[in-house]
Amino acid sequence: MPRRRFDLEKSEARHLAPYAQSCVTSRGREHNEDQHPFRMEFQRDRDRIVHSRSFRRLEYKTQVFLNGTGDHYRTRMTHTIEVSCIARTLTRALGLNEDLAEAIALAHDLGHPPFGHLGEETLHKLMAKHGGFRHNVQSLRVVEELELKYPEFNGLNLTWETREGLHKPYVPNKLIEGFIQPSLEAQAVDLSDQIAYICHDLDDGLDSGLINEQELGNLELWRMTQEKALAPYPHLDPERGRYYVLRCLLGHLVDDAINYSAKAIKERAPQSSDEVRRLPALITFSPETAKLARELLNFLFTRFYHHPTITVVRRRSVDCLEQLFELLVGHPHLLSPQFEMRMKKEGVHRAACDNLACLTDRQVYIQHQKFIGGLPTLDAMHLEQPALL
Repeated sequence: MPRRRFDLEKSEARHLAPYAQSCVTSRGREHNEDQHPFRMEFQRDRDRIVHSRSFRRLEYKTQVFLNGTGDHYRTRMTHTIEVSCIARTLTRALGLNEDLAEAIALAHDLGHPPFGHLGEETLHKLMAKHGGFRHNVQSLRVVEELELKYPEFNGLNLTWETREGLHKPYVPNKLIEGFIQPSLEAQAVDLSDQIAYICHDLDDGLDSGLINEQELGNLELWRMTQEKALAPYPHLDPERGRYYVLRCLLGHLVDDAINYSAKAIKERAPQSSDEVRRLPALITFSPETAKLARELLNFLFTRFYHHPTITVVRRRSVDCLEQLFELLVGHPHLLSPQFEMRMKKEGVHRAACDNLACLTDRQVYIQHQKFIGGLPTLDAMHLEQPALL
């Protein structure tokens, strides 16, 4: 006999800790739907996210390097998958709901615009007088309004708990009076996001040659990890050694997060998921590791994310976004039909912003060439940075 949803829910109840968010205590969906015979509610959320157009577009959106500038660099899609993997490890070790954490992780960057954080900063500047732009808020807009999958409502109609996990930074009392944190599953995704981009951005930076291991030797966390990892392998070739150190760094950060979070949970001893929401954050690094991780992050921001080789190409990308935004605002008939309809509800500026945020890196260049011209194509811009190929 197949295992039906009721059987899965009973199994979940046996394995989850009391402070985890279970499916049976979910606050449900905005639009009522019949439950599925074989899938629990957070599983359905995950599947809806993976089958969305917004999720597929992540493959062609920038993480650090423009999509297409190198076959091995992370994209927004691969970053999302890595966050999901780490979040599953954290939640499984702590007795939390893996399905919920996976759904939140897979959705957390759906609202990211093309060209990474510089694209986000550009849209925020362009929308300064019209409500601004934040990719976390946009991720909520995507799952609540912009995806068009169902005949009776907009969005994906995800559960309250999955949507709660996209409210980042979390606004106390915005969702329910007295809640100052989201679920532990959402907190686990937040920390997994940080672990993922620390490790994979270091990997991509070293792989590109824009940063080097000599520089990283000045950072205590890297130096400690490298010395411990390579001590048994004094003659390991440099490339293999670098990958092994990165693997050990990821393992160290995950282990620290699990051990310290378990200790924090034990001290507070919450007995329900709602009790968790009324407590300070419990899924964290130890203070010592948090300090060292911030040092690594500061290094990435100063030496990698703003490296001239990256920023000169991104600057041209920003020019494309800015010019397309002004064009769409001035000529709204050029909006895609979906966003032309939204203009009537939220105004031309928000409709133009939504339209651009949904585009991939390549689509921005294609539309710029089609409507404006005068800037190099994406392929030409790739050829100008051979060091990154």
